[in-house]
Amino acid sequence: MLSHFSSLVGSAASQESHTSADARALEEWARYKLADDIDIAEDDWNSVLDVYSSSVTEGPQTILDKLVTKFGAGPLLESLYSILSRSQDHDVSEEVAEAVGYEDMELVVDILKNRETLVKQLSELQQSVSDSTRSDPASLGLSQEDARRRMDEAFRKNAARPLFSGTAEDAPEVLPYIFTSSSMVQGNVLSQSGSKYMLPLGTVRQMHEDFEEVTVPPARPVPPRETERLVSVAELDPLAQGSFPGYASLNRIQSIVYPTAYGSNENMLGKTDVAMLTILRVLDQHRTAAAGNASIASTINKSSFKIIYVAPMKALASEIVRKFSKRLQWLSIQVRELTGDMQLTKAEIAQTQVIVTTPEKWDVVTRKPTGEGELASSLKLLIIDEVHLLNEDRGAVIETIVARTLRQVFSEVPALRPLLPSRLFYFDSSFRPVPLEQHFIGIKGKTGSQQSKKNLDRVTFQKVSDLVAQGHQVMVFVHARKETVKTALALREASLLEGNVDDFSCEDHPQWSFFRQQIGQSRNKEMKQLFDGGFGIHHAGMLRPDRNMMERMFEARAIKVLCCTATLAWGVNLPAHAVVIKGTQVYDSSKGAFVDLSVLDVLQVFGRAGRPGLETSGEGYICTTEDKLTHYLDAVTSQNPIESQFQRGIIDSLNAEISLGTVANIQDGVRWLGYTYLFVRMRKNPAIYGISRDTDDLQLGSKRYDLITAAAGKLADAGMIIFDRSSGDFTITDLGRIAAKYYIRYASIEIFNKEFRQKMSEADVLGMLSMSTEFDQIQVRESELKELKLLLDVVPCDVKGVTNISEAQGTNKPPRDNSKDPVNDFEVSSQGKVNILLQAVISRQPVEDFALVSDSAYAAQNGGRIVRALLEIAISRKWANVSAVLMGISKAIEKRMWPFDQPLKQFDLKADIFYGLERWADELSPAELAALGADELGQLVHLNKQHGQAILTAAKQFPSVRIAYKLRPLAPDVLKIAAQITPTFTWSSKVHGSAEPFWLWVEDHDGLNILHLSHLIFRPTTGVMNVDFIISIPHGQAPPSVTVRFVSDRWMGAEDEISIPLDTLLMPAVTHSHSPRLDLPFLSPSILRNPVVESRFVDRLHNFNSIQTQAFWTTINSNWHTLLCGPVGCGKSLLIQVLVWMTAMKTPDVWILIVTPRKSVASELLSELRSSPPSADVVVELNINQNALIRPRGRVIRIVTAPHLLHLVSQRDSKTPVLRGLDLVVCENLELLDPAYELAVSLLRHAVQTCPTRFVGASSSLSDPVDLGTWLGVDSSALLSFRPSDRDQSVTSTPHTFSIPHSASLFKAMAKPAHAAIQSDESAIVFVPSRGHCRSVAYDLITQCALEQETEKGYLSESISQERLEDYLVRLRDALLIDFVSRGIGFFHEGINKNDRNLILELYAEGIVRVLIVPHDSCWTLPVRAAVVVVMGTQYAHAEVEGGDRQLRDYELTKLVRMQGRAVRHSGAGHFHLFCQAEGKDTFIRFLNDGLPLESALVESSELRAWHSAHSSLTKQGLVDVLSFTFLARRIASNPAYYDCVSDCRDENLSRIVDDLVYAADATRGAAVEQVVEHRNQP
Repeated sequence: MLSHFSSLVGSAASQESHTSADARALEEWARYKLADDIDIAEDDWNSVLDVYSSSVTEGPQTILDKLVTKFGAGPLLESLYSILSRSQDHDVSEEVAEAVGYEDMELVVDILKNRETLVKQLSELQQSVSDSTRSDPASLGLSQEDARRRMDEAFRKNAARPLFSGTAEDAPEVLPYIFTSSSMVQGNVLSQSGSKYMLPLGTVRQMHEDFEEVTVPPARPVPPRETERLVSVAELDPLAQGSFPGYASLNRIQSIVYPTAYGSNENMLGKTDVAMLTILRVLDQHRTAAAGNASIASTINKSSFKIIYVAPMKALASEIVRKFSKRLQWLSIQVRELTGDMQLTKAEIAQTQVIVTTPEKWDVVTRKPTGEGELASSLKLLIIDEVHLLNEDRGAVIETIVARTLRQVFSEVPALRPLLPSRLFYFDSSFRPVPLEQHFIGIKGKTGSQQSKKNLDRVTFQKVSDLVAQGHQVMVFVHARKETVKTALALREASLLEGNVDDFSCEDHPQWSFFRQQIGQSRNKEMKQLFDGGFGIHHAGMLRPDRNMMERMFEARAIKVLCCTATLAWGVNLPAHAVVIKGTQVYDSSKGAFVDLSVLDVLQVFGRAGRPGLETSGEGYICTTEDKLTHYLDAVTSQNPIESQFQRGIIDSLNAEISLGTVANIQDGVRWLGYTYLFVRMRKNPAIYGISRDTDDLQLGSKRYDLITAAAGKLADAGMIIFDRSSGDFTITDLGRIAAKYYIRYASIEIFNKEFRQKMSEADVLGMLSMSTEFDQIQVRESELKELKLLLDVVPCDVKGVTNISEAQGTNKPPRDNSKDPVNDFEVSSQGKVNILLQAVISRQPVEDFALVSDSAYAAQNGGRIVRALLEIAISRKWANVSAVLMGISKAIEKRMWPFDQPLKQFDLKADIFYGLERWADELSPAELAALGADELGQLVHLNKQHGQAILTAAKQFPSVRIAYKLRPLAPDVLKIAAQITPTFTWSSKVHGSAEPFWLWVEDHDGLNILHLSHLIFRPTTGVMNVDFIISIPHGQAPPSVTVRFVSDRWMGAEDEISIPLDTLLMPAVTHSHSPRLDLPFLSPSILRNPVVESRFVDRLHNFNSIQTQAFWTTINSNWHTLLCGPVGCGKSLLIQVLVWMTAMKTPDVWILIVTPRKSVASELLSELRSSPPSADVVVELNINQNALIRPRGRVIRIVTAPHLLHLVSQRDSKTPVLRGLDLVVCENLELLDPAYELAVSLLRHAVQTCPTRFVGASSSLSDPVDLGTWLGVDSSALLSFRPSDRDQSVTSTPHTFSIPHSASLFKAMAKPAHAAIQSDESAIVFVPSRGHCRSVAYDLITQCALEQETEKGYLSESISQERLEDYLVRLRDALLIDFVSRGIGFFHEGINKNDRNLILELYAEGIVRVLIVPHDSCWTLPVRAAVVVVMGTQYAHAEVEGGDRQLRDYELTKLVRMQGRAVRHSGAGHFHLFCQAEGKDTFIRFLNDGLPLESALVESSELRAWHSAHSSLTKQGLVDVLSFTFLARRIASNPAYYDCVSDCRDENLSRIVDDLVYAADATRGAAVEQVVEHRNQP
C-alpha cells in the first residue's frame, strides 16, 4: 500500500514502472479480509479508496459532532456550555457567533435552534469526561508528556485494528456544493508524509534520458445529482432572458449556481461563469416598476449602484470589459476599465455601472476617501476573479481589499455582521467542456546551462512533432517576443533534420493559396518566411492586422504550429488541441529579474487546450527545469493548501487603514484582522503561523494583538503614525498619510527619513529616489553594462553608485587591461542603474536592450509616483528649496524634459520650430516671446510668419501670472500679505483643459522655509484671485524680505516670484491695555437697589460673576463713556442689559439707542429684553422706520441695525446737524465693526458731539482695544478689556491640524477625530463649511459610529424608546431628515423648513438629537450651546457673483470666536475642537487666546463713497473733519502700514485718503458724463 502511495506522490527516485507498482498494491489490498457485512461488487469500484469510502456509513452529522471536530474543541465546548446554560430569555446569539466563528454561521443557527438539546448533550459529555479524568488523570492533561502518551496509545490502537473494521466512524463535514470526480477532495487524503495532497489516481511518472514526465489523466465527469436539472432560459425573467441571447438553457455550472447567484444576496465563492448571474441579480434589485411599454433598460436605476470586477491582469480586464459590454449593451449598462493604464474621470465614474479593475488599483482606489474612492460607498457587488492568488505575492493585496470591503459593509449595516451568509461552489476539472490531459516535463541539466537549453529545445520539438503527426494543432507559448520567431525557426530547422517537414505543411489546405496571397501583403518578413512551413507567430509587438491574420489562419487550420506569448492566452479566445509551455523563466520588470511563470498564467494557457464542439480531449504540456517540476505539479493540481501571505504586507496595509480612519487603536486593528484570510488560516492551520495548537484562545486575540502592536511599532519608528502605547491609540502623521496615498512602503519611508534634507540638488533628489525599496528588484546584468555606460555619458546629473574600477584600485596597482573592452572598467549598483534609467527617460534617450526597456518603463512609472510623494512630504515639512526641486523633477519625469529645456517643447509644434527656438531663441522666456510679433518671431528662428504665429500662440498660452501684494500688519508680531494673482495667458480648452492647478507660497529670506502656502486652481473664467498669507514676525523685527513664489503644478518652467522688502515696514507698537481680572467677591443683584430691575433678572441672574463684578461700578454707576471687552459668554451682554434697564428707570423720559451690526443680533437682543416681565411704561422696539432718530416720548429702548442707522444719519437735514435728547447709545458686538457700522456710529457721534449722550461699547476680547476706546471717547479708566482666558467658565480649546488641501478628502480624514471628539453622551455642535457638507459629514459620522460601536442607532441614546422617537419623526415635513434624526443627528440652517428647524431644536433640547450639524454662516442665528463644539475646517468656497469662480476663503476670526462661544456653558465645562490647516493653526490659536485684531475697513468702501456722493458739497477740510470722528482716524496713526501709509501722522494720512476719495468721485462723474454724451450723440 505504501509503495502505491509513493508511486503517486513520491519523487523521481522510484524507478519502478507504474503498472507493476499497481499490481503489487492490489495484491497487498487483496490479502486483507473484508468485514462480513460489507458487500462489494468488483464492478462497483475503481480504486481501493472507493472501497474505503463505500464502507463508511452515510449519515447526517450531529451538531455536537461538528463542534468536536473544530480546532480547539475542548475550550470551545466549555465556553458554549457556559453560554447556553443561561436563562432562555437571555439573547446569546452574538456570544455564540463570537465563540464558534462568523465563518460557520450555519452551525451557529443550528446551535441556537437546538439550544436545549445541545445543553443536555454537553452536560452528559462533561460528566463522561469528568469520570474518565478521575480514572485516568493524564487522559486530558495538556503537558507534553500527556500528549505524547495519548498519541502512542492512539497509534497502538490503530495498528491493532483491521483496515476495514466495518465500524461506521463519524463522517467529516460535507460541503453541499462541492462537485468533484475525486472522492478524496473533501476527505483531505494526504500523502504518507502528510505534507501534501495525493495526486489523482491514474497519474503516470516516466523517466527519460533528457527529462522526467508526469502525466495527469483527465478527470472523470461527475454524474448529475438527483436534484440537478438544466435551467431553461424560458424560465428566466425578462431581464435574465435578454442577457442570454441564443441560449436554450443555462449550462450545468450556471444551472447549479443559479438559485444562489440570481435568487439571493449570499456571498459566493465560484468560477467566473457565474459573474453574469450575480451582476443581473444586482440590476434586478435596482429596478423600478415599469410603466406601460417601458423598456427594461429604462427601469434600472443606474446611479444607485456600482459593480466592481477585480481581474488579475490588465489584459484580462480588457477582455472582460469587451465581453460584459456586449452582453449588457441591451440594458444600456456601461462597463469600463479602471487600471493603471486606463484612468476614469469623475463624470465617467458617475456614468459607469460595472468597473473592471486589478487588485492593486482597487487597493489604491479604496484608500482614497473621495473621487475614485467614493466608488466604495456605492458598491453593491464585488467580484474577485482568480481568488486563488491569495497564495502568491499579490495575495496580501486581495486580503486587504476584501477586509476593507467587508468592514465597510458591516459599518453601513451593522446588523448584517452575524447574519451574512457565504456559500462555496467548487467545480473541478471534470467540468471542463473538453477533458484535459496534463503533462509536466522536468528538463534535466543545470538551470540556465547550454545543455539544459538544448534539452528543452529537443523535448519541445519531440512533443510538438508527435502531436502534429497525430493531426493536431499546437500552440507553443514562450515568454519574450523575440523568442516566438526563434522558437518557430528552431522547430522548422529540427523538422528539416528529422525529415518530417510534410507533417507540418499545410499546402493541401483548400484556402492555402488565398492565405499565402494575404500574407504576402504583410511587411513582417518572419511571418512570410514561416508560413510555408506551417508555422505562425503571435505577440503584442506585432501590428494589429498581422495578429488578426495569424488568428484567422490558425482558426482555419491553415497553420499547424503557432508560437506565441501569453498575451494570446489572456486576450484572445483561440483554442487548440494542445498547448506547450516552453520554459518557465519570465522576466519581471517589477522585480528586475527572471522569475517563475505564475501558476495563474499556466492555468490560463492550459485553458486554451481543447476545442469545444470539435474535439473530445485536449492536452497541456509544461516544460520546466527539473528542480521546478514538483512546484508546478503541486500548484497546478492543487496539491498545496492556499495559505495567507498577508503578514508580508501587514505594516503597509495597517498604515493605509489608519490613514483611511477605519483603524484608530489596537482594538480596531485586532477587529480589522478578524476580516482577513490570515485570521481564517491561523485558526485552521495555526502551526504554520507560529501558533501553538494547545492554545485556548479560540479567536486568537493575543496573536492578533501581537501582530498589530508589532506593525504599529514599526510605523511609529518610521514616523508614519503616533502610537500611544499606554492607550493603544493610533494617530496618522503627514508622512503616513502620504505613504498610504501614494502606495509607498514603510521601508522606503525609513530610507527617506535618513536621506531627505532641507536643501538638495536635482542630483541629490534622483540619488535618494533611486534608493527607494520599490526599485529593489531591479538588478544589474552584465549584458546591460555597455548600454548603461553609454547612457551615463549623456545624462546631465551626477550618478551615485557608479565606480570606475581602475580609479578605485588606486595608482599603486597596475591598471586592468581594458583596451579590448572598456566596459570592464565600469561597475554600477542597482541604485545607480535606476538613476541612469530615470535620467535617460527624462532625456528621451533611446534604449535598445529588451530588459532595459522594461526596466526603464518600470522606473519611470514608479519614479513619478514616488517623486510626487516626496514633494508632498517636503511641502508638509515646509521645505522651500527642495520642494521647488522636487516639483521640477516630478514634471521632468511626466513631461520627459529637463527644467533647463525650452519650455515651449510642451506644445505640439513642428520639429524645425523647436530647432530654431533652441538655436536662436533659447535665452528668451515664453513671456518675452509673447511680447514679439509673428513676423519678428519667424525671423528670429529663421522661419516664416506662419511658424512665428505658431510660436506666438504657444507663448501666449503658456501659463503666466502677474503678482501684486499689499502688506497688512494685524499685530506687532503678525503680518498679513494680501496677494493678488492675475492670469496673463490665453486660455485654451485644448491645451489647458478645464483647470490649471498651481502652488503659491511665501518663503523666508534664505529660501529654505515655507512660511505659508496655498494650492490654487485657475479656471477659464478666473479673473483676479485674492490670497491672504499670514506670517509671524518674531519680536516685531521684520526680516529684510520674503518671497512670494508661483509654481505651476503641470507646466515645466511656468514659475514666477516676487521679492517683498520688509526692512522699512512699520509694525504697530505693543500695547498693555488689558485689565487684570481681580479676585473680588461676587456682587448680589441687590446691589442695584432697584426692585423693578432686579425682578426683570430674577431668573437669569443669581450673582454677578467676576468680570461683571469688576466692571459693575464703571458701567452702572458712572456716566463715563465705557468700553467693555470680554470673552464670549462672560456675561457682558447681560451687564449691558442691566445698564439699559437701570438707565430706562432713572427718569420718566429716556431715549436709549442700541446699535447692532446685523439683524440676527438685533432680533436675539429684542427677544432677551422682552423676555422679562413686561413694563407698562417702557417701550422696547426694533426700529426699521424713518423715525429712529426722532426723539420719542416716555421711556423708549430702540434697537437699530448699523446699515439702517447709517441710512438715517446720512439723510438728516444738514441745517440741524445736532441730534438732541439721546441719553444712551449702546454699541453691541463691536468686534464685527464693518464700514456701515463704523460710519454710522462716527456720524452719530459727530451729530451729538455737543450733547451729554453716553456711549457704551461691548465687544469680544480684542488684542488692542485702545484705539476703539479712544474713538468712542472712553477714558483709560473706563476701558475694561479682559483676555479670553479671564472667563469664569471652563472651555478647553484643542487644535487639530491637517495638511490635506480643502477637498472632500479633507472632510473624510476629519470624520474619525470628529467622532472621537463627540462620542461622549453629551451634546455636540459640528460646524461645516456649507449646507452641502451637512449630509456627507453626517454619513461619515454615522459610519464611524457604526465601525466603533457596531450599532445602527448612531448617536441616539439607548434610553430613547422607539415609540417616543416615532412621535417626533412623524412631525418632520422633510422625509430626508428622518434617517438622520433617528440616529441622533440634526441639521440647522435657513434652508430647512422653519417648522422642521424648530422641531430639531426641540429634539436637541430633549436630548434626542445629540449632534447638531451647522453650516458656518448659520453660527450667528444658532440659539443653542453644546458641551462639545467641533469646527470641521476653517475654509469655505466663495463666489463674488452667482455662477462665478469659487475661491477659497478663511473663516473670519470673529466667526471662530462665535463658534467657540457656543461651547461656553454655565452648567459645566465646554470643549472646543478646531480642525484647521497646519499653516493656519498658530494664527487662529494666537488670536483666540489673546483677543481679536480690529482694523477699519472704511477706506475704499462703497459706504464711504456713497456717503461722499450724497454730501459732495463738503470741502476737503470738511471731509477731513468728519473723518476725524472715525475709527479709521485712530488706526492710521497706530498702524499706518495697514492702510498703505508711510507716515504715522494722522492728519497727513487723512488728507491723502480724502484726496483719493475726491479723485475717485471726480473720475466716476467724468465717466458718467462721457457715457451720457455718447448716448446722446448716437443716431
